[in-house]
Amino acid sequence: MTFHPNEVILKPYVTEKTLLMIEKENKLTFIVAKNATKTQVKHAVENLFGVKVDRVNIVISKYGKKAIVKLKPEYSAEELGMRLGIF
Repeated sequence: MTFHPNEVILKPYVTEKTLLMIEKENKLTFIVAKNATKTQVKHAVENLFGVKVDRVNIVISKYGKKAIVKLKPEYSAEELGMRLGIF
């Protein structure tokens, strides 16, 4: 089953901890659809934002399903965060 990238990535998830992850670890956090897989999240982030993803971790929290996305070293999570309006 395939999804449109906008159906997979619902919104960025921003806290003090996620801001530190952007700066120090080149990772972004998103709230994703509850049936989204790691592969779907990876493809959605790459298609929506024009970056390459190194790794995706999925966490289930009280806020929904979160995807922690680590970008490849040649891409900047801070720059993408600015484009998304996080900073």
